Amino acid sequence: MWALRKPKAVPDMAMHHVYTWMVTINLYRYMEDKSAQSMGMEGYEEQGEIAPQKRAAMIPDFCLRIPYGGLIFGGGLFGFVFSRNLLALKTNAIIGGALLAPSTMSLKVWRSGKSSFPFILGQIALSTTLLWKHFHTYMLTKKGFPALFYILISASMLGFYSYVILAGGNPPPKKPKSAKYSTA
Repeated sequence: MWALRKPKAVPDMAMHHVYTWMVTINLYRYMEDKSAQSMGMEGYEEQGEIAPQKRAAMIPDFCLRIPYGGLIFGGGLFGFVFSRNLLALKTNAIIGGALLAPSTMSLKVWRSGKSSFPFILGQIALSTTLLWKHFHTYMLTKKGFPALFYILISASMLGFYSYVILAGGNPPPKKPKSAKYSTA
């Protein structure tokens, strides 16, 4: 922690400005240290610089993509079973399956330590298609239940995908701690 010491006497206005400048610099350094600690960048190099850390989203994108794809797929099957509407099966079940498959593949790719960015772009295209389709359906029929539900979920997921891209992608997978057990 940086020590802030007040001089015993401030003889003139120039010394007061120097003191204010010193307090500002020390406060800036203190805040910089605190923000580095809160971001997990506590390792300092020999030159006193903070070791760079890759930016990433707080949670992996597939944590929401898999439930989203499952919800769309399940909604398509549910709509088909109860209404015998082939359009519900074609639109929601097929797009839901198309959302679900890359999400599970993205999880496998992420576990291997590779980037799942192409999967995110594919999910954005499918979510945009679903959003546009249900918005168009709502504008034609003015029926709110299934269309507005899918519009809300698809728009939320597009916002989440934007966040993941702007944050720098998925966080890296946590490596298991190597436990060395002694066999005695």
